[in-house]
Amino acid sequence: MNNKNKISIEKFHIPRWDELPIIDLYLDQVVNLINSCLSQYIFFNNDKKEENEILTKTMINNYVKNNLIEAPIKKQYSKTQLAKLFVICVLKQVYSMQDIKTLINTALIDSTIQSAYDKFCNLFEEALLCTYTKKDFIDKNSNSENLYLLKSVLLSCSYKIYVENIICTNDKKNK
Repeated sequence: MNNKNKISIEKFHIPRWDELPIIDLYLDQVVNLINSCLSQYIFFNNDKKEENEILTKTMINNYVKNNLIEAPIKKQYSKTQLAKLFVICVLKQVYSMQDIKTLINTALIDSTIQSAYDKFCNLFEEALLCTYTKKDFIDKNSNSENLYLLKSVLLSCSYKIYVENIICTNDKKNK
């Protein structure tokens, strides 16, 4: 899965809550930020997608219409909406909009958006790394039902991304 233009799995990083812009962003800025953060990684791109098409304006408008994220205020999106959009971009690899809405609401039952989002980012990066390096994802704190659910969700996304990239790589070799 080596590609000179892509960054390796070990360097994969989704911006944490404190790394997201402190000012609200317009729609174009949101699309550019999320696409620039995710599209540089080979596992978010395959032959089925155009470069930088992980998130579009139309997708965001659909997420607002389907109440996955709150409507913008004065055409600007807050940190909370950005965090939810990063989560949606990962989860949409496997889950429906209704499932994603339920999963986000479940995560926020006993946690703040900041804490839930940072935990999501940390665990997704760990799940991807484990998947790509063929190591077991160690369940250190299985006491929480919601944490176990999150880990299961993120592993399913990681496995789907991994399998799609293997298929894409094999298709390229066979052409």
